[in-house]
This record gives sequence, structure tokens and C-alpha cells, in this order.
Amino acid sequence: MRLGFACTVLGIDVPAHDARRAQNGPHLCTSLDYVRRILRYAAGQGIHMYRLSSNIAPYYTDPKRPQFGGQLDEARSDLAATGALARALDIRLSSHPGQYTVLNSPDPAIHAAALRELHYHTDVLDLMGQPPSNKVILHVGGVYGDKPSALARFIARYRDLPDAIRARLVIENDDRLFSVGDVLQIHEATGVPVVFDNLHHALNPTPGLDERAALAAALTTWPAGQPPKIHYSDRKTEPTEVRVKGKPPRLQPPSRGAHADYVDPAGFAAFLGATEGLGDFDVMFEAKAKDQAVLRIMRYLAEQGIPFEGTPRIIESVEDPALPGSR
Repeated sequence: MRLGFACTVLGIDVPAHDARRAQNGPHLCTSLDYVRRILRYAAGQGIHMYRLSSNIAPYYTDPKRPQFGGQLDEARSDLAATGALARALDIRLSSHPGQYTVLNSPDPAIHAAALRELHYHTDVLDLMGQPPSNKVILHVGGVYGDKPSALARFIARYRDLPDAIRARLVIENDDRLFSVGDVLQIHEATGVPVVFDNLHHALNPTPGLDERAALAAALTTWPAGQPPKIHYSDRKTEPTEVRVKGKPPRLQPPSRGAHADYVDPAGFAAFLGATEGLGDFDVMFEAKAKDQAVLRIMRYLAEQGIPFEGTPRIIESVEDPALPGSR
């Protein structure tokens, strides 16, 4: 069982991507330098899974900024080097296009934008030389007043995707619209694997499927030889203090699906105990404290004698025949 976190790292002062504004010339090569530092840090801590920022290639899919459209070609050697480092450190990578990547939208412009995003995320992992088990995670999208039609539209759009995208794409249940039962229906029609999200299932359950049954059903959707992965988090319950200039501070309750900063270690251990016998799977923690949340869990699991992949790995260089000039 690998444990991981998404995008931002707190244990070192390194951004997840080049966040400079367009006029300052941000670039994928700069982002990849940051990613390599994050990967080395994560591996040194025994963390073996990491989700790349969806903004790793700044403005790459923005049709209004064509000057950024050559980044993947310009960064080919950096992509190969970063992918080789991830393989050498035994870190499983993934990516997760943002909420505006809606494959089943009835709006042709939104659908076209979703296709650009999926091509981009797939190309990044392909150019990094990552195995098919390193996935691009997507939500189903919107209902648009007609859920059966929305499901049918996603299925039709998925079938029309290029093979390279379908080889990496997985879908997850969400907290409002598409439950585990819904995404399992899509799997039955298409074969797309399902990522189980525990918090989303708690907020948007499927009648007749408790947590163990929902997880078990999702795990069986994965191809042989590809370890399933799940998302795990706790719900945020504490209000946030909001400050507006000229007004007294006020407390704002968290949104319905907001993630807590940390995960309760005992609660996660109980979750693992309840899933005994379902087979191995990797866990991406969606906690605001990022790597610090994972490290807290790792310490607890080690104290309790619960097995997981937490071997620190530190390497000084990467030998990879696929890299130009590798020694």
C-alpha cells in the first residue's frame, strides 16, 4: 500500500508548479525542476505516491495564449528525466484535471476544452514514460437536468476518446451528483476503472452499498496488473475566519465537501481493518496539510504495526538509457 498527497508540499519550500504570470514567461521546464525536488523529498520521507499539479505546463491549453503551446515539445528531455527519477524512486504519479474539465457537457466549447485538457494530462504522463497504472482522474461532470442523458453522453464521449487517453483515464464518485453506483454503471458500459472516494461516498451514498461494498466494487474495476488507488479524507468541520477590510471578522462554516487539514489516524486504521480481504490498493490522501498529513498517518501505522510501503529512498543521480547523455 502506497500512501501519497496531491500537488502542494509543505515540508520544503518548493512550489508545485511555475506560478508566474503569463507576461513573465512561466514554463513547464521550471515546473519540472520543482517536481524533481518534491519527488526527492517525498521519497526521502518514504512517500511513494504523488499527484502532479494540473498547472504543471502553465497556460498550455489556453487557446488565447498560443505562445505557450510548444512547452511539451520544448521540455521533452526534462519530462523524460523527471519520469526516470520517479521510476528510480518508485513513486507512482497521477494527475487530476480541474473542475472545469467536463467531458459530458452539452456545450461544444466546454467539451472541446475538456478534450484539450485530457490530451495534455495524458501526454505529460506518456512523455514521462510512466506505466499505464499512473492515471488521469476525472469526475463525470454535470447532470444538466437529465441524469440518464448526462450518463449516456459521458459514455458516448468516452468511447470516442483516443486509445492513449482511455488507457490512462479513471473516474471517481463525487459528493453531489454521481455516486459510486453511477460510476459503476459507466464502468459496465465502457470498462473505465473507478477510483473510490470515501468522503464523497459518505456525502453521496448509493442505496444498498455500504462503504466496504462500494470500495470492493470499485476495486474490481481495475485491470489485472494495475494496483487500484483510492482517495481518502476526513470532512472539515471547523469554521474559517473571514476578514474583510473595514468589517469585523466573521466565521464561515466549511463547504459541504471541504477536506480537513489532517486525517484521523485511528479512523483510517479502522477503515483499513474494515477492508481486510479486499486486496491491496494505494491511497491518495486529500488533506489540506498535504505531506504533513501523510507523515502523521505513516507514524501511526508504524506504531500500530500496520504494513504499508514507507521505505525512504535517496538517490544522487538517475541512470536511464532513454535519457540523452545519461551516464
